[in-house]
Amino acid sequence: MIVRSPAMTTTRRIFLSGAAAAGASLAMPGIVRGETKFDLKYGTDQPMANPLNVRLLEAFGRIAKDTNGVVQIQLFPDNQLGDDSNMLSQLRSGALDMFTLTTQILSRIVPVCSITGMGFAFPSNKEVWEALDGGLGAHMRAEIAKAGLFAQEKIWDLSWKTMTSSRTPILTPEDLNGFKIRVPAGALLVSFFKALGASPATINSSESYTALQTKVVDGLEVPLATFQTGRYYEVQKYVSLTRQMWDGQWSLANGALWKSLPADIQTIIANNLNQSALDQRADVVALENQVILDLPKHGVEVFKVDQKPFHEKVKSAGFYTEWKGKFSPEAWALLEKYAGPIT
Repeated sequence: MIVRSPAMTTTRRIFLSGAAAAGASLAMPGIVRGETKFDLKYGTDQPMANPLNVRLLEAFGRIAKDTNGVVQIQLFPDNQLGDDSNMLSQLRSGALDMFTLTTQILSRIVPVCSITGMGFAFPSNKEVWEALDGGLGAHMRAEIAKAGLFAQEKIWDLSWKTMTSSRTPILTPEDLNGFKIRVPAGALLVSFFKALGASPATINSSESYTALQTKVVDGLEVPLATFQTGRYYEVQKYVSLTRQMWDGQWSLANGALWKSLPADIQTIIANNLNQSALDQRADVVALENQVILDLPKHGVEVFKVDQKPFHEKVKSAGFYTEWKGKFSPEAWALLEKYAGPIT
């Protein structure tokens, strides 16, 4: 017999097991014992080798163990369920249960989420984690909840963006004049690169490799880990370590689904996903250091870049003045609390 809860979509099956399952005990005291099982779908846009997916699978294994198999989460990596926009729509409708999404794309429905990508705002990882694990992150999660989604406490590290090119190294702002660069969908990123004189094109991650291969765009802004696991070194010649902005990925759940889960199951899922997010952050730092060493082996030249001329260019273009006016005073104050004055 199959029972479907009104709070859940048809993609989520609740099975009533027999008497043998009823006697099983779960790892945490107080958890709902017995018959209900939760089979959940989790989508990502990253290749399987990316630390995001590696650590998610570890979390799913622990969740299954800690619930004695009551919760089973199946991973669909590398845009198997569609591009980011499609998966976000599926998540909101309930056709997808959980999804890891960048702040910049999420900003399409939760505008404050783009604030973490403010160009040249955060000095280092230290300030990023203080902000996102602190007041700024809490403010963002509250806004995400208003959109009918639930965000886990710990954000995952997409890391610092670099600029890559198949045409010429990007060493100064002048190298970006008319440069066709791929960016994810998000108004802040488009605005930032226009301020630098580039020609940004919003292209989904699933189509980025082909866009580079066919010269639709000349380059992209991308974290080093994504550059490596996405094999972009096959279609790019130069990487400039501009580190112009930081981005992260929230682990999201459909809000109605999350509220329908028993409290003890919520705790198990949250604890394990948050632990894996912390593990993934360390993975990304180690991977990026290795990528810098490995890229020359793929024929890619890596350049250290002075940020100051780029920073001055976007400042003189009025980028910060424009975007300060787009965020609430509370959000901007929280950003500056952790990152320092944004000028």
